[in-house]
Amino acid sequence: MEFENDDRPIIVKRVRKVQGGHHGGAWKVAFADFATAMMAFFLLLWLLEAASPKEKIALSGYFSDPSAFTEGGSPYVIDLGGGLKDDQFSGENNVESPNSRIQDQGVMLDEETVQDLAAEIENLKFQELRQTLETRIENNPDLRKYKEQIIMDVTREGLQIQIVDAKARPMFDSGRDIIKPYMNSILKAVAETLTGVPNRLSISGHTDAMTFSGTWDYSNWELSADRANAARRSLQRYGIKEAKVAQVVGLSSSVPYDKGRPDNPINRRITILVMNDKSQAKLKAQQEGDVIPVPEQTVDKIESEADALKAFERLRKTMTRKQSADPGLLFPDPGSADPKATAQPKATPPQDDEVF
Repeated sequence: MEFENDDRPIIVKRVRKVQGGHHGGAWKVAFADFATAMMAFFLLLWLLEAASPKEKIALSGYFSDPSAFTEGGSPYVIDLGGGLKDDQFSGENNVESPNSRIQDQGVMLDEETVQDLAAEIENLKFQELRQTLETRIENNPDLRKYKEQIIMDVTREGLQIQIVDAKARPMFDSGRDIIKPYMNSILKAVAETLTGVPNRLSISGHTDAMTFSGTWDYSNWELSADRANAARRSLQRYGIKEAKVAQVVGLSSSVPYDKGRPDNPINRRITILVMNDKSQAKLKAQQEGDVIPVPEQTVDKIESEADALKAFERLRKTMTRKQSADPGLLFPDPGSADPKATAQPKATPPQDDEVF
């Protein structure tokens, strides 16, 4: 199409310049990924620094050959006890016994070591029981003033609780087995603490060395036994089952607390022993009449000591006979210059009973 007079329209093309934005925020996502990767990298460096040389070798072996870790355990470096299959429905028994666990770890424990470990654990339980009873007494204002009369120790036989007499505060009426009210309060606290303990109890009564001034047929032996039984009845009244009591004995003054002062009031006491497994087994063997085995080393030691005593006795008899026959044989006169006086007599052949 042609325009007249060559009049062409003037077209003005204007380009609007728009300032660019923030690139859509994609850089933020990239930077967050970078920061996460750096955090994981530094965490890996920290773990490598904290790992032992053996753990580093295990990690290196895992990444070199992961298949070596799939048999007999978890295929993961950190074993969380899982697996690649559901053992509950696979028909296999996945219950792990303590023996198999110890063998898998490469640790072999003999019977003596296991018994020592069990004894240590039991001692720790007795220590906790002692602290519990001490806390109960300390928190009770009525019992706090009697805490000096309550002596607790963890011994080789178990937890020993001794309730002792004081000079101005006896546990029983003089020469009788009637318990004082504050003694009942102490026994109540002890019974409530020991109710949940599975160990059995041994209760013993003790007196001082003063002669009992009652009737001729009632001595400190009967008095100590009656007081031990009175303590047993009080413990049972406050919750201790009868089957929990293993024995009740009266020991009179045969086992004093203060050996240097047999007449000390502290020797009058009631002892409650929370027996450990070893002492319970020993008491059970004694009650059933079983023979307690003696280690062979102890038997050999006893026999060797007996032989040595016999040899010494034979030597003593021999030297005694020789000395009585010639006193100057062992103790010659130093002032004698006669060589015949100091000459040794001819040795006589030993008799049959002198040979050793």
